[in-house]
Amino acid sequence: MIRVIGLDIHRVFAEAVMLDGHKVIRLGRIGMTREHLYRFAQTLTHDDHVVVEATGNATAVSEVLAPHVGRVVIANPRQVRLIAEARIKTDVIDATVLAKLYAANFLPEVWVPDQRTLALRRQVTRRRQIVRQRARLKTMIQSILHAHLVPPCPHVDLLGPKGKTWLLAQSLPPDEQDAVARHLREHDRLSDDLRVAERELARDALARPDVKRLMTIPGIDMVVSIGILAAVGSVKRFASPDNLVAYLGLNPSVHQSGEDRPRHGRITKQGPAHARSMLVEAAWQAVRSPGPLRAFYERVARRRGNHIAAVAVARKLAVIIWHLLQKGEDYAWVRPALHARKLRDLELRSGQPAQRGQRGAAYAYNLAGTRREEKRRAEQAETAYRRQTEGWTRRGRKVPTGAANEERH
Repeated sequence: MIRVIGLDIHRVFAEAVMLDGHKVIRLGRIGMTREHLYRFAQTLTHDDHVVVEATGNATAVSEVLAPHVGRVVIANPRQVRLIAEARIKTDVIDATVLAKLYAANFLPEVWVPDQRTLALRRQVTRRRQIVRQRARLKTMIQSILHAHLVPPCPHVDLLGPKGKTWLLAQSLPPDEQDAVARHLREHDRLSDDLRVAERELARDALARPDVKRLMTIPGIDMVVSIGILAAVGSVKRFASPDNLVAYLGLNPSVHQSGEDRPRHGRITKQGPAHARSMLVEAAWQAVRSPGPLRAFYERVARRRGNHIAAVAVARKLAVIIWHLLQKGEDYAWVRPALHARKLRDLELRSGQPAQRGQRGAAYAYNLAGTRREEKRRAEQAETAYRRQTEGWTRRGRKVPTGAANEERH
């Protein structure tokens, strides 16, 4: 008979219980170090299954225990509501609930990434933390200027070369001048760290054909592409594009009771929030250039507004990503010169030398005629999409042309 061990993990210890048939046995506390976990694993067998809740150190716990047991399962904490909403809550009860849910085959599991995906996630997280710290410093500087009635910076980037020159020339109290100088030094240091982090990501991206493939989609650059792959892992684990959309939390919530018609609400916002926000940002970029995505955005925006339309484009991007990765194909409406320019930027960010005076693969993007021709083809695709969807209703069915025109008015 399979024994199920439930672990309620904390920072320095874990409470362990064993479900042996219908009998619950408390195993006591286990220190959260590799040595203590290894000694605990020696007491288990390959017929035992271990269940833990997803925490910051759950993956490391799984790595130590997995070679010694039949299976290690990481539970989704958002869906294990019996623990979160329990009126009587102790570590033993939490571990027991995990074990019983698993034994009843009613435990929502979390996918455990492989080591390469975990390393990529750590790199993406480090970059995101640096970007947030830089943004925080900029906000602090702007709050100082606002407090002393300094007008807005006339330059595009407050912390760019021209912006810094303007900033240091402003009349501020001595203590505020010292604070601004300190924030600028910290911002410069973080900018150096950001270049190092992006160089590591770029080198990893150059070795991944899927990253280059996703960069054929308008609005998606190296940062978005590698961030999506880090969050998703292998797309093969998603049976359909709808599964990927749901994983990213871009699917609408549904409310239905009895014989009432289902009501669709806002997106669920489940899953990796960073990947979802990157797709929305990529959607805003994609709709700035001609193509089917812009036509789709404008069609939704007329009916639902700009922000909902941008989220709809983000969902469309997730569907496109699924098809490209599953089929191993590039985006149908890729702009070759622009894509070559993206790849060259990727090489430069990885630390490859700049070959000045030589015409590389990205040279065609410098030719105005090439850019105009690529833009013309994208506009043709946009026009074709508009013609195809003209007269579509909210349910996708076509209505007579006259009715479609009446809807616009």
